[in-house]
Amino acid sequence: MTARAQQIDRVVIVGGGTAGWMTAIALARLLGRLGLSITLVESTAIGTVGVGEATLPQIRTFNRLLGLDEREMMARTAATIKLGIEFRDWGRIGDRYIHPFGTYGEEIGQASFIDYWARARAAGKAAPIGDYSLPIVAAWTGRFEPPKPDDVRQPYDFAFQFDAGLYAAWLAELAQQVGVARREGKITEVRRKGESGDIDAVVLESGEAIEGDLFIDCSGFRALLIGDTLGTAFEDWSHWLPCNRAYAVPCANGGDHGPYTRATARKAGWQWRIPLQHRVGNGLVYCDAWWDDQDAADCLMANLEGEAGAEPRQLRFTTGRRRSLWQGNCVAIGLAGGFLEPLESTSIDLIQSGILNLVDLFPGAAIEPAARREYDRLMDLEFERIRDFLVLHYVANQREGAEFWRAMRTMAIPDSLAEKIEDFRCRAILPEYAHGLFQQVSWISVFLGQNVVPEAWDPRTAGLPEAELATWLEGIHQRIARDAAAMPDHLDFIARSGAAFEALGETAG
Repeated sequence: MTARAQQIDRVVIVGGGTAGWMTAIALARLLGRLGLSITLVESTAIGTVGVGEATLPQIRTFNRLLGLDEREMMARTAATIKLGIEFRDWGRIGDRYIHPFGTYGEEIGQASFIDYWARARAAGKAAPIGDYSLPIVAAWTGRFEPPKPDDVRQPYDFAFQFDAGLYAAWLAELAQQVGVARREGKITEVRRKGESGDIDAVVLESGEAIEGDLFIDCSGFRALLIGDTLGTAFEDWSHWLPCNRAYAVPCANGGDHGPYTRATARKAGWQWRIPLQHRVGNGLVYCDAWWDDQDAADCLMANLEGEAGAEPRQLRFTTGRRRSLWQGNCVAIGLAGGFLEPLESTSIDLIQSGILNLVDLFPGAAIEPAARREYDRLMDLEFERIRDFLVLHYVANQREGAEFWRAMRTMAIPDSLAEKIEDFRCRAILPEYAHGLFQQVSWISVFLGQNVVPEAWDPRTAGLPEAELATWLEGIHQRIARDAAAMPDHLDFIARSGAAFEALGETAG
């Protein structure tokens, strides 16, 4: 075979939805100079999961790279702002904390802020940790404005809460405007090359065969290419993340459009609340070994803040990932490659990571084994570090009277997570990663929010007298309260920057 025959010219994306259309537009805009032919195959008869409506700040990097207009995105997707994720009842029943998209405190001396705070807390001289985070205080008071280029306030970031179906539809329009071809139809056959076993073409019900050089599996849990066709093994992580079912249902907004997502612990799982401009997205993630389906559905419906907009829809899943996400000439992106439950809104970010790693390693004249190995290495790091972070929420609980939570508290956990817990508990030590989604602030928020508090701290904090430290902390506390109060109301910002009510033909409420 000649080098020209091996050239990667034709990309076929199997599946639409968020994963498919994010992939399509990213390849078209970021690799446009390669002259690729990009075809996306989807069937309107096959639904998408579409429950993920909350994102992380990394999506703004994706938007900037692709030149996407965030104001237009907000209007087209009924988006609201997200400054963090609120967790209720995860440590003990009655506990409440936010995982913020920002930081805590400010530089005081040679040690980290958390070391100084831990020392002051032990002496009874510190406010709750959330009072030292601007995005947390702003979120709880319903306020928001974007950070300014010359901002002197504490650094913070933000993400979006949007309708995933509307987001995919918007990206589909944009992708087709820049040359992505859409083919409608169900795939009835996947043809493979006899010698290599690589995928040669997908065949539609109509008989049309769509040939390609590189295939991207965005077919969701079905994993039509990476699983059904290539037989790539799935690594089951349900012994660490046992929740395997969810119900999802929209409802009318009860009046709270706070700029944050909520996750409330329940009997054997947790309930999400995601406020959009025109409705609230709700769901209950649970483990069927500990909770009957009907009881779980009843719990969800009993805890809606407004009238339900539909009957609850059930989803079934197994947490884990494919052992290889790039097999032969097929790359799995999105649910086809793995799923770690929506607790920290990681699904869209894993799609984004998969896309951008593929862009960085995109093959030229041929697909090299080295590129596949590096892709899998990078994605393994993403999955494993997210896994550990999610497991932390479950294992660091002190809830009484619920068998599920007792079992989670005492289960065997990955060594990598056990070491992190021990290091933080002993002396507030946390590693910094070059790769990995959740960095130190994220881990600190869950540790402290769920009552894992350092028993010792950096001895260099002793250089600051206790009274002076208390004065420093109070000054930070007051500045953050003042800066949050000076921000506009979240809904006022939405009305000026990305209101979708008129476009959707609906009203807020």
